[in-house]
Amino acid sequence: MNRRSLLGAAAAAPLLPALPAAAHHGHEMAQAPGFYRFKVGSLTVTTVFDGASPRANPARTGMVANQPPEAVDRALTEALLPTARLDNPFTVTFLDTGKQVIAFDTGTGGGQLSATSGLLEHNMEAAGIEPEQVSQIVFSHFHADHITGLTTKDNAIVFPNAELAVPAPEWAFWADESNSGRVPENQRGTFANVRRRFGPYQAKLRRFDWGAEVVPGVRAIAAPGHTPGHTVFQVADGAEQLFVMADTSSRPELFLRYPGWFSGFDIDGPLASESRRKLFDRVAAERARITAYHFPFPANGYVARWDEGFRFVPADWSSVV
Repeated sequence: MNRRSLLGAAAAAPLLPALPAAAHHGHEMAQAPGFYRFKVGSLTVTTVFDGASPRANPARTGMVANQPPEAVDRALTEALLPTARLDNPFTVTFLDTGKQVIAFDTGTGGGQLSATSGLLEHNMEAAGIEPEQVSQIVFSHFHADHITGLTTKDNAIVFPNAELAVPAPEWAFWADESNSGRVPENQRGTFANVRRRFGPYQAKLRRFDWGAEVVPGVRAIAAPGHTPGHTVFQVADGAEQLFVMADTSSRPELFLRYPGWFSGFDIDGPLASESRRKLFDRVAAERARITAYHFPFPANGYVARWDEGFRFVPADWSSVV
């Protein structure tokens, strides 16, 4: 090693202990920070990765509610995915209008749900998005992986300057615990989690109806079935648009390819399937860009019709915004 190499190594040495901080929950090697930006007209969209939840043997652990394991295994194999384990990724979409920063949902909350999720805060920092900058949080629905990021493990507020906008039918359902008999047992904790996470923000919470313009340029579209008030958002600026699809489809290799399949988390499987077909038919016909919460990161692309279903076409990656 020559003197220049030695000096370079010495200069880098103080940085080395900081590298594991970029990893999460003990991973020895982390990827580069998980965020990706693109434009919709004059608006800037950033998708931010919040980690993933692994599901062992997905065909036999309820990931698809209305198909035999053999059919699910065939679909995974067709998509060149393993059958022994499938990751369910989480990606939060942010919209910068130049006047405000809007978040669509809040993620899993710093690892509160699983050891392999909770990367949102780290990746927001890498993307230059501070929680204090977020002025609006617009919610698609109230499953834990979408609302737990509102507060810390001690239930302290994470987004101190944000106003919250929630779908009126979603709020009406989960605010009434007498509805607990209408949901699967593994989702009944949602009622308490809604009270806990939204409680500190009550003074800054408002409800919106389907069809309403939630914030300028963002319109709410009914997409019930996954939950009673599940909502998709249409972002428009001039001739360009983006649909924030939330959980209209979970992993696209299963539920986009076969829109009649029910997710194990769909409260009303037939209604979720109906919403899925209707909305993906629309975005395919309009050749509109989408983001989707459980699609492989950066969860940014288009949908095309394919046989009796659809396929996801990732948008070209660009090194500039």
